[in-house]
Amino acid sequence: MSTALRIALAASAALLTLGVAQAQEKTLRIGTEGAYPPFNNLTADGQLVGFDIDIAKALCDEMKVKCTFVAQDWDGIIPALQAGKFDAIVASMSITPERAEKVDFTNKYYNTPPAIAAPKDSDIKGVTKEDLAGKTIGVQASTTHFNYSTKAYTDSTIKPYPTAQEYQLDLANGRVDAVNDDITVLEGWLATPDGACCKLIGAITPDIEIHGPGAGIAVRKGDTELVNQFNKAIDAIRANGKYKEINDKYFKYDVYGGES
Repeated sequence: MSTALRIALAASAALLTLGVAQAQEKTLRIGTEGAYPPFNNLTADGQLVGFDIDIAKALCDEMKVKCTFVAQDWDGIIPALQAGKFDAIVASMSITPERAEKVDFTNKYYNTPPAIAAPKDSDIKGVTKEDLAGKTIGVQASTTHFNYSTKAYTDSTIKPYPTAQEYQLDLANGRVDAVNDDITVLEGWLATPDGACCKLIGAITPDIEIHGPGAGIAVRKGDTELVNQFNKAIDAIRANGKYKEINDKYFKYDVYGGES
């Protein structure tokens, strides 16, 4: 074999090795809110924790990519994805037709119903329009829960908040009569000392046109390859027990919901 051929073959092998290494070192940037426990929350020391975070890490492991996380205010999370600040959103984002005009979604990775909570001494008896007539309802802005509240509770005053923590504080201090959010978020808060003021009134039957089929992972429009990779990984962690391990760390029941 000529020296020139040996050099060419060595160079080709080096390039192949570099390409494999680069593929193995691919980094996926995940955007999340960091203000929606128990799904995602930013700790005092700056760590992102929660169900969304653990699920994202498990999916990245399954996809054999490194993942990093970026905390982003909820109102700006889709524009930040579109601008390339991160590659995907894992932040309990409900799959809705309105959002699907701006981003592409994976299949759901969980689906839990909305609910109403109120102070323990509240006279609210249920979750219907009539039950909440004349009441002020706190709810996080730019969410399916806000959209539902404005549509369903037309005899109530709907007060939007930037984060869940802010409406929780106002409910505890008597500045709103009730709040609307995901049942797991409300149950998690009610189980803490800060939530000892209040009680769960009941679950709301989801409106599929507003709430959608569940929470999915959002990616930029047209990134079909990434959607397919995530969907395959979601199926894999459901099958291999990793999803259940994470689920049971946070919840007493399967938050995935019925098969769909």
